[in-house]
Amino acid sequence: MILTVTPNPSLDRTYEVPSLDRGEVIRATGERMDPGGKGVNVSRAVAAAGQRTVAVLPLGGAPGALVADLLDQQGIEVAPVPVAGATRSNIALAEADGVLTKINAPGPELSGAECELLLETVRRQSRDASWIACCGSLPRGLAPSWYADLVARTHAAGARIALDTSGPALLAALRERPDVVKPNAEELAGAVGRPLATVGDAVKAAVELREMGARAVLASLGADGQLLVSGEGAWFGSARVDTVRSNVGAGDSSLAGFLIAGGSGPEALASAVAHGAAAVQLPGSVMPKPGDLDPAAVTVTADIPADRALKEPVS
Repeated sequence: MILTVTPNPSLDRTYEVPSLDRGEVIRATGERMDPGGKGVNVSRAVAAAGQRTVAVLPLGGAPGALVADLLDQQGIEVAPVPVAGATRSNIALAEADGVLTKINAPGPELSGAECELLLETVRRQSRDASWIACCGSLPRGLAPSWYADLVARTHAAGARIALDTSGPALLAALRERPDVVKPNAEELAGAVGRPLATVGDAVKAAVELREMGARAVLASLGADGQLLVSGEGAWFGSARVDTVRSNVGAGDSSLAGFLIAGGSGPEALASAVAHGAAAVQLPGSVMPKPGDLDPAAVTVTADIPADRALKEPVS
């Protein structure tokens, strides 16, 4: 079982519109509602793979009830933490030409008691977990050190933890030595405080994150591929992708694939790349099922192309 923790979940409403014209009345041609948040997406990807997952998340108000119901419909066990504030609702406007405009709400502010209840719920639910995946931004009320506290408590209980966050929360958590951190290229550059122009730059940055405390770094480099740097070695993975339809949730799908495959070594990296490549070829935030994966399109090598320029350099 993979346990996910999403401190700031959302109810995501997507409206399809012909075009976005400011100041005009726009009639949507389609709409959908999805449970949102990076940890939620990891649970959705694990469930799509036919594996058991439990999602821990603070939920409040009518939007929170809808999130729980939508997850239940997808076969995901929910361990809700009741909070006084309403779960945030995010809005996405998808134009016919593929441009996506998102409006993300800040979410409720959690009290000290609610923060502690969230930690306690993770502890209680983690007894049967092979991995705990903690993902996303922190809501108001949670200090940047909250993830660090969670990593420390997880290790004290003998469990393994994967962390996908950024900024001060990531840097604070590194000192507690999370088993895996999963930055994208922009987050990796932010963590080391310098631009990344090549795959080699990304490898050096990942090595620095390990020196700062991470036991392994799984870095998403967008269309360029993915890196895994750990105490066992370093590997680079890429996949052939015929058509990109949506990159929403692709990184979360990659993390799910990595953990499903054991969470270490080149085989887990291959699974991460396969899941990420499948996700970008599906519409919206649809998570890939086993039949969507194409392992034959994936290449993983220890011969890292250090001099290869990144298609989208990060400054």
